[in-house]
Amino acid sequence: MFNLTEEEIQRYARHIILPEVGGAGQEKLKQARVLVVGAGGLGSPVLLYLTAAGGGKIGLIEDDVVDITNLQRQVLHFTPDLGRHKAESAEETMKKINPLVEIDVYKERLTKDNIFPLLEKYDIVVDGVDNFPTRYLLNDACVMKRKRRVEGGILRFMGLIMTIDGGSSACYRCVFEEPPPPGTVPSCAEAGILGAVAGVVGTLQATEVLKLITGVGKPLYNRMLQFDAEELSFHEVKAQRNPKCPVCGENPTIT
Repeated sequence: MFNLTEEEIQRYARHIILPEVGGAGQEKLKQARVLVVGAGGLGSPVLLYLTAAGGGKIGLIEDDVVDITNLQRQVLHFTPDLGRHKAESAEETMKKINPLVEIDVYKERLTKDNIFPLLEKYDIVVDGVDNFPTRYLLNDACVMKRKRRVEGGILRFMGLIMTIDGGSSACYRCVFEEPPPPGTVPSCAEAGILGAVAGVVGTLQATEVLKLITGVGKPLYNRMLQFDAEELSFHEVKAQRNPKCPVCGENPTIT
């Protein structure tokens, strides 16, 4: 009935028995094309769960190597991987989890020169970056190309997640119009990060991607979910599309 092999039916049985997913939903996962930007703290759980779930084609772009300070939270990589390119380490782990998934590896940095050709190949984008210039570049390009994107951010004991339907829902600039001035917001290397916070937020991002693909539930459009690990609490903030947004507004200035 569905284009699933016997091995796939067995491997994904716990998905298929969910009435909301079923064989049709698993078939959608098999046909899905998802680009994950970054194989670090957020990208690790995203890539692990998308691979395990049977996401058909997963693109991974990463330009860094595995450092010993990464191992506290970047669970795709292991001590023997120190010094290896993260993209290679990630691909190896993913193939061990699920050899049925097609993996595209890009050992490079995401830039204005390569972002549009990359986006053309995928339907959904997951933001696992750790710097504001790349975050805003990704937001703007996904709006222009009308790509769905799952945004995530972490610092210390806090995390946030937001799902954006490029050109239809509120985008990242609708909430934070401009990047903060350099030096005003510390990085994880400067302020620290509780490792498990990356796991929580990355897993939520993976959950959103699976929902988008299968059509299950209500995506985080026009909503930003904030996670506080110290209080172990979640707080939802409503987000509205800004008609004066410089990238998705009525008269965009970023084109």
